[in-house]
Amino acid sequence: MPKNAEVEKRPDYVTSLDRGLRVLQTFSRDHAQLTLSEVAALTKLSPATARRSLHTLEHLGYVGRSGRRFLLRPKVLSISSGYLSAINAEMVLQPFLQDLVNEVGGSSSVTILDDLQIVYLAHASANRAIRLTAGVAARYPAYATSMGRTLLAFQPEWVIDAYFSRAVLRKLTEHTETNAAALRRILKETREKGYTSIQDELDYGIVSVALPIFGADGTIVAAANCADVTTRLSKKDIVTKRLPALRQAVRRIEGMLTQYPELANSVASQNAAPKDITHAREPLVVVAPPARTSSLAARVQRTPPPRRRS
Repeated sequence: MPKNAEVEKRPDYVTSLDRGLRVLQTFSRDHAQLTLSEVAALTKLSPATARRSLHTLEHLGYVGRSGRRFLLRPKVLSISSGYLSAINAEMVLQPFLQDLVNEVGGSSSVTILDDLQIVYLAHASANRAIRLTAGVAARYPAYATSMGRTLLAFQPEWVIDAYFSRAVLRKLTEHTETNAAALRRILKETREKGYTSIQDELDYGIVSVALPIFGADGTIVAAANCADVTTRLSKKDIVTKRLPALRQAVRRIEGMLTQYPELANSVASQNAAPKDITHAREPLVVVAPPARTSSLAARVQRTPPPRRRS
């Protein structure tokens, strides 16, 4: 969580809450268990402050302890589950992605930009291994993913500058692009083309193509992708064979967001900015996903596609 000195000076800003959340966010797949000194170092807090935060979180049940090491407790899921159940993103978005996977194969996901990472909101896949690594709430560095690059490409320059000033660009595979200048060129190309594709940069054997998802006001809300294994499709092939179907799925999602702006507001990526380029696109069509228990999904009415005039 980036620090902002001006914000921290405001009388309505609770610094202790900020520090507690920073401590919680320190734990991750790479840092499942941490000592007090490690938490202090990673959060840049004093050991005394880190200790107070950890002891408070432990008392509240969000953090546990194993010897000298601290670890997260299941209660932390109550924070994210409240958000996920409130927006019902997986229930509402999942049918669109599943229809896409049923049509073209592979997998498809919707993500948002959260600070330096992308966060998965919904995912559909015919491949169980991919489902396990790209489930709801999974996080990956934005610079090494097609959806992350798409989300960054449609941000204003100051957001992109801030991203590169803070992001740690490390090699995830031998093909991962970590040169900031090269990545900026890729973002510019992505904005010009309206999409981007990637291969073997997040992990070996994975290829994907991604598109932005815009809200009714033209603000980027999220990104969607189609992904598959490189033994089946190359980077060029996935653009040729999957991009048209992905465009149709994105139009359906955008149509739904147009009718239900409360969902768009809830999932909108942080630092989202209105697009300032115009891509030729078909009229948005609101198409309901298959019937679900979701009240929002049930409210989306099926609308036939508009007839094209000759």
